[in-house]
Amino acid sequence: MNPVGEPITLANEFTEVVVQRVDTRNGARLLISAPKTGQWISLDPLEVEALTWQNARTLTAMVGNTGAPLLPDEDQPSP
Repeated sequence: MNPVGEPITLANEFTEVVVQRVDTRNGARLLISAPKTGQWISLDPLEVEALTWQNARTLTAMVGNTGAPLLPDEDQPSP
C-alpha cells in the first residue's frame, strides 16, 4: 500500500480514527485505523459507498457491538 496525501485524524470524546487514501495494485482504497485498538480496515470505493446506503439503525447496531463485527465470519461460532 502506498499512502497518498496526508492522513486525516478525526476524534471525539469516545474515540480517534485516522483516515488515509492508499493506492494498491487493485486501485485506490480508504485505510481507516483506530490507534487506540490497533484495528484497521481498507475499503474500496464500492465498500465506502455502501456505508451511505445504511440507515441509523444499522450504524447504531454496529456501534453497539463494540470491538466485534456486526456479522461474525461464517466459520466462527455464534456467541
